[in-house]
Amino acid sequence: MSIPVKHILIIGGGSAGWLTAGIIAAEHNSSSKNGLKVTLIESPDIPTIGVGEGTWPTMRTTLQSIGLSEAQFIDCCDASFKQGSQFIGWCNGQENDHYYHPFMAPQGLGKVSMIDYWQQQSDMDFGHFVSMQPHICDQHLAPKQIQTPEYAAVANYGYHLDAGKFAKLLKQHCIEQLGVNYLSDNVTTIHNGMDDYIASVTTNKHGQISADLFVDCTGHQGLLIAQHYQIPWLEQKSVLFNDRALAVQVPYPNEHSPIASHTKSTAHDSGWIWDIGLPSRRGIGCVYASDYCPDETAEKALRNYLLQTLSASDVDKLSFRKLTFNPGYREKFWHKNCIAIGMSSGFIEPLEASALALIELSAKILAKEMPANRAIMSISEQRYNQRFEYRWQRIIEFLKLHYVLSTRTSPFWQDNRKAETIPKRLQQLLALWQYQEPSFNDFSEIEEIFPAASYQYVLYGMHFTTQPRPTKRRLDDVGLCQHYAMERQQLTHKFLSGLPSNRDLLNQIKNQFNKNNKVQSF
Repeated sequence: MSIPVKHILIIGGGSAGWLTAGIIAAEHNSSSKNGLKVTLIESPDIPTIGVGEGTWPTMRTTLQSIGLSEAQFIDCCDASFKQGSQFIGWCNGQENDHYYHPFMAPQGLGKVSMIDYWQQQSDMDFGHFVSMQPHICDQHLAPKQIQTPEYAAVANYGYHLDAGKFAKLLKQHCIEQLGVNYLSDNVTTIHNGMDDYIASVTTNKHGQISADLFVDCTGHQGLLIAQHYQIPWLEQKSVLFNDRALAVQVPYPNEHSPIASHTKSTAHDSGWIWDIGLPSRRGIGCVYASDYCPDETAEKALRNYLLQTLSASDVDKLSFRKLTFNPGYREKFWHKNCIAIGMSSGFIEPLEASALALIELSAKILAKEMPANRAIMSISEQRYNQRFEYRWQRIIEFLKLHYVLSTRTSPFWQDNRKAETIPKRLQQLLALWQYQEPSFNDFSEIEEIFPAASYQYVLYGMHFTTQPRPTKRRLDDVGLCQHYAMERQQLTHKFLSGLPSNRDLLNQIKNQFNKNNKVQSF
């Protein structure tokens, strides 16, 4: 008889470990007698990196599925609403060089092609022309009203959050509500059993702990996947050059300062700067490539950015934190009965906030396709590895797209345009898109990391041109294009006049939550 899978052991906490624990425990009834047992071991000696503060809209479904109140999440995690990203200075670095990648699809997507009509009829940038969401973001507005139900949206949204507080809330919820067994301890030894599968681990305080499936959430350490199983790291620095970041937390001038409804990504000579608005502070960081930019130059770029909104004396009081990473991913993410999730599986620059989304996707696939026993585990392993090899390649291509269309002239940007640094599939798509816009047919997965709409926002935001077709299709109906352009105008007017500011809605949610059901804030 094959060994049944009844006990999952997750090594490592943080956002990766606790999100994985919560998703699996909720899906497999871990709080019940007959549910799957989930244990998480978290080292008390290893701090959480906790820099990534952006999520995709998928996080709403994730939090709802594990039973967390949105109001509690917002209150405890210093969270705010995110409706997309704005890219500033990426095209040429000149004044008025900016575009949006919003979370809402272009108006009429799949029913009509707005590209040719927009190129011929409008001087407005693509994002503002086809979506109301950039207009909402321009005014720092929220994606819904106070009477809108939790996790529902008027405009599609994700979150900005304090990653450290998020991990603590998940930990509390997993232990108290979802039946996750928690051990604060250090793993010292990993023991193999039959067929080189992991049988157990030894810890300092709790001795030997056996399980049927092991999840490696130990970050760059890769305790199981790298140190134990020696699964290679596939470096991607030849495609995505950035390998350093300087991060800083910046206070607002006052408690009434607007909270941006989007991530701001501002290009500099050797990388870019993120700017994320939380209710209590801004999280700002400079991402750069060490081959092109020494640490001192990166810090100067970050300081110059901060001086746009802070005095020199205020900037001097701030504490900068340096982060180093090697962009890439594992050759395999699942090996034997070990699955790597989070930074142990891969990490590339935090552009487009893909890190938390990959954790969600990984944990959800594992939860949905949890092998019932050892007999089918190799099949699950093969399917999982194929799926995530595809996803990592698509992420790398999409992030590279942000660089290859720029006309900035520093060596970093020039080298990003060299053909040998651009994945072949992306080169083919760019050639294709000169004559037809990105569509659903370009991406084969049901749950694509970035859909065709995302590619359209970046391409046409970066002034890419798709040539008009020599013949007209049904999708090119001018009357329909006019209809959706007018619909976008009407929706924009409606929501600009009806939506509260990001800060006002967050304050209302927090006040209502604290009045009705105060839960410990972290």
